[in-house]
Amino acid sequence: MHATTPPSEPLVLAVDCSTTAAKAVALDGSGQVAASAVRHLDLARPGPSRHEQDAGQWWSATVGALAEAVAALGADAARVTAVSVTHQRESFVCLDAGGRPLRPAILWLDSRADREIAELGSDRVREVSGKPPDVTPAIYKIAWMSRHEPELLRSAVRVAEVHAYLAARLTGRWVTSVGSADSLGLLDLRAGDWSPELLELAGVRRDQLPDLVPPGTPIGPLLPEVAAAIGLPSPVPLIAGIGDGQAAGLGADVTGPGAGYLNLGTSMVMGVAAADYATSPAFRTLAGAPSGTFVLETILNAAAYLTGWFRREFGDPAHGGALDPALEAAAEAVPPGCEGLLTVPYWNCAQTPYWDTAARGVTLGWHGGHTRAHLYRSLMEGVAFELRLHLEGLEAVTGTRVDVLRAMGGGSRSPLWTRIVADITGRPLRLCHGEEISARGAGILAWAGAVPGADVASAAARMASLGDTVVPRPEHTAKYERLFTVQRQIYPRLREVFAELARS
Repeated sequence: MHATTPPSEPLVLAVDCSTTAAKAVALDGSGQVAASAVRHLDLARPGPSRHEQDAGQWWSATVGALAEAVAALGADAARVTAVSVTHQRESFVCLDAGGRPLRPAILWLDSRADREIAELGSDRVREVSGKPPDVTPAIYKIAWMSRHEPELLRSAVRVAEVHAYLAARLTGRWVTSVGSADSLGLLDLRAGDWSPELLELAGVRRDQLPDLVPPGTPIGPLLPEVAAAIGLPSPVPLIAGIGDGQAAGLGADVTGPGAGYLNLGTSMVMGVAAADYATSPAFRTLAGAPSGTFVLETILNAAAYLTGWFRREFGDPAHGGALDPALEAAAEAVPPGCEGLLTVPYWNCAQTPYWDTAARGVTLGWHGGHTRAHLYRSLMEGVAFELRLHLEGLEAVTGTRVDVLRAMGGGSRSPLWTRIVADITGRPLRLCHGEEISARGAGILAWAGAVPGADVASAAARMASLGDTVVPRPEHTAKYERLFTVQRQIYPRLREVFAELARS
């Protein structure tokens, strides 16, 4: 894609190297997309609960997407001022002295480290790292490697998250952003530096890890051969990026109190900006941008995953799991509350606020009048009830109300689902324009780090692209309020049942 922007206006390049693709966009200072491109990534599942990726594809897809976007700019490529990267969080790879992967990267959604989470996870780890014991932080999977692949981990010259790997190949420097390294779960997050205590727990050495710089600061110029491969007329600086969740918050202009970002994607992620460090089981704490700020984030590992699963397994085969307008219309006709059908959406374990890897999904209240459409809507409502639970926990700890949610992700493109979320939470949803909100956040960091006089907050305010607002309907909110008091009891009453099931 290529759109004309004023000829004197600088441009920045942003890459989002996510789990499924590397997406590159060129943005001007108003957030207008001048060019974009995408390269898809393969995902390997070598065994139960295991998810891996060839880290070499992170590089080839990133360079390929950047080169296509720059080619689309044509002569405007000379206006590119800086590059920044956002990325899938928690994923990591072990490298040899030449920067070559020693094994496939282990990804954030890999859940092989259940035993390590149970044995090593603690309140102390949460206090230092900001992360409750959970399947996503890399610390537990690195600990798994130290037990099951000890020679490989010991021989690794470098252990890199996605940003460190790409920064090394882009600039030749072994440096990463605090806001990217944070997702490994190995930082003393308050201090913004690697924690000797957590490194020892994971079984990784400090010399294996990169140096750290604040997000939004220059790491160094692109290597001349990299700039040439991308198609830039000369090297430009790489600006330290941040993980894709925090970047999405920047892309939605969530930089102060009162607003939260809601990514209704495969997982549901909700976060707010925070000036002060705090930890709680009610959220996970992440490094924010600008440096010295934090992001408090909640997560449910099954959101659009659930609706996609339902359409694949129980929907019209002609749609192949894609959105089915007839099913959406049938679910729209079902009354709020699905005539007594409630779902706890823990298909992929419970995260915020319970952090229970043994938890599983439950649909309760079936009777003979229920249909496929009832279950489909109940899945959507179950995710929204979880968001309501997350909001209550977050607000109770911080004392600050989230007045509006800025929504993105595939689920936000469902008018039915966004209305359900607004009604159940009682909060308006402001919809974000476009699909590459995390890449936009990386672009904001590139702009703030490379353009004189710019800063993160002002760049986010200018470059965010927000659209319509979905307003709660009071009569529906009142009905959901009564149902929420029932729905929130289901998991606590079944916690021991899930534990017994996991042991069977």
